[in-house]
Amino acid sequence: MINKEIAEHYLWGNNCHGWHLVKQPLSVIHELMPAGSFEVRTLSPAMSTTGYSASHQFFFILSGKATLEINGSRQVLSQHEGVEVPPNVPHQMLNESD
Repeated sequence: MINKEIAEHYLWGNNCHGWHLVKQPLSVIHELMPAGSFEVRTLSPAMSTTGYSASHQFFFILSGKATLEINGSRQVLSQHEGVEVPPNVPHQMLNESD
């Protein structure tokens, strides 16, 4: 069993938190992004350092809202909505709420 109390925790960006729930071969991370925070625009690598094929990312909103910019197009995701980002596509997650 895993939960945020026992998972590996890390800080990133401007007071954002992450809990690594699963690492291999599937990575599952629960993140908390306070109002006004954002991740650096990034690409999902086509090949990981572990040799697994194309890396897809899936962003799922547990609560609140977030803006996901994918390849220059923005969409607002609400609670219980998610979007998959294919490999080699530039993307950025933002919390533009108050």
